[in-house]
Amino acid sequence: MMKLCTMGGATVFGIGGGFLADAFGMDTFSFGSIVISGVASIIGVYAGWKLAQRLDE
Repeated sequence: MMKLCTMGGATVFGIGGGFLADAFGMDTFSFGSIVISGVASIIGVYAGWKLAQRLDE
């Protein structure tokens, strides 16, 4: 369950970060877009990890 939640969180938050970068007018493969998407993916891994902990209780 842990792997599923962390992978899902990273995917969803990473895509959300890509849309956020697009909203700021950045190109798809610009440095800023990749950084925002990467940071959002890390946040998604943390959120998925916390979700998996709550589901295991």
